[in-house]
Amino acid sequence: MASVNTAQTIGRTVSPAGAPGMADYVLLVLLAAIWGSSFMFIKIAVVTVPPATMTAMRMITATAVLLPVALAAGASLRFSPRLIGLLCLAAAFGNAMPFTLIAWGQQGIDSGLAAILMGTMPMFTLLLAHLFTHDEKLNGLKLVAVLLGFAGIVVLIGPQKLVQLGGQTISQLAVAGGALCYAINAIISKRLLGEPRMAVAAAVMAASMLMMLPVAWTSDFAGAMGPVVSDASLMQIASVVLLGLLHTGIATLIMFRLISNAGATFFSQINFLVPVFGVFWGTALLGERPEANAFAALALILAGIAVARKGQRR
Repeated sequence: MASVNTAQTIGRTVSPAGAPGMADYVLLVLLAAIWGSSFMFIKIAVVTVPPATMTAMRMITATAVLLPVALAAGASLRFSPRLIGLLCLAAAFGNAMPFTLIAWGQQGIDSGLAAILMGTMPMFTLLLAHLFTHDEKLNGLKLVAVLLGFAGIVVLIGPQKLVQLGGQTISQLAVAGGALCYAINAIISKRLLGEPRMAVAAAVMAASMLMMLPVAWTSDFAGAMGPVVSDASLMQIASVVLLGLLHTGIATLIMFRLISNAGATFFSQINFLVPVFGVFWGTALLGERPEANAFAALALILAGIAVARKGQRR
């Protein structure tokens, strides 16, 4: 899943969008369903494919999608030390770290819970934007949104477990750490305004791939990629390939198309849909049964997103 706040930043660099039509709503729901299902496919793959290896394979596939598209579109970048640094930071916080943290966390928790935790990303972004930008300060509604988001985390994990920090709690915090990485990337992406969006997407994906290949090959918890791949089932390998091809590469192209057609504000509604689809896929296809506190947390986080949207408009 890409950062929605990053998409909103990118959206400011494209021509003004027209009024959303039926096709735009269809694309919005389709993209939410795709991103929401990513947690299910991660859960399937992570049984035998370790997190760093999964991320590296995902980046290879996504780069193979985005780089030819960027070249065919004639998109290019004028590299400078500043731009290279920003691209590397975006690669680390937008792809390499969150993908790995989410996959690592899903070794210990259900896919639906991971999807709910990822819904906190907009609230993390509001808080970081207040601290590190001059034009996106917190107001009363944004503060309420942040509090609702963190209340959702507490309800989902449980205050007692936050103190004890058991195995499942660590897994949940790892996924929440992935959401925080996406929020950090949203702040980094503001510095990339004005750069060709397709070229940036391809460059960031390629940089993520180059970061993760040595990690996947040498890391103690990832092991060598060859034995790992040979031990995985066809379904698990297909899940990893699909995560790179559909959920990262093709989904990025759909995201750009949707923002160009309908605007970043319309696109931001996907924040409401992805956690819901994440819970749906895990329940329908993996047989997960979220407890009452998971649904309470989902309600709090969705309420926080709604209040955040209202606060941003104000």
